[in-house]
Amino acid sequence: MHQSPPDDRPHSDLTRSILESAMHVQNRLGVGLYEKPYKVCLAHTLRQNGHRVLLEVHLDITFEGLLIPDSYLIDLMIDDTVIVEAKAVERLTPIHQAQLLTYLRLSGKEVGLLLNFWACPLKDGGIQRLVLSRDRA
Repeated sequence: MHQSPPDDRPHSDLTRSILESAMHVQNRLGVGLYEKPYKVCLAHTLRQNGHRVLLEVHLDITFEGLLIPDSYLIDLMIDDTVIVEAKAVERLTPIHQAQLLTYLRLSGKEVGLLLNFWACPLKDGGIQRLVLSRDRA
């Protein structure tokens, strides 16, 4: 029996669980829906699997002492560790990556998943795993 080498990427077990749940959601719902059903069903599935999930997390920013509340809205925060940004678009673009990297930087989190539920199957171009290096934070 062949065993895969251990995955040394940050939070790999958690991201694997999230991706398995996302593929399950897409298999059940299909493609062509707006983002909200995918987000809500993904949160539900992850909770059923024992994860702590926050849906639509408001993120404040501060500029020169000025608090700007609710500046951003993170789609999902899983186990207070991984940010998930869900999309339902023809294709992911660099602006989607920039959005997730901004969320990572402002929240102090290291790992994020960008999921495009219109990619069918999800694993064929619908998944991007982003890691914010500490020197960029």
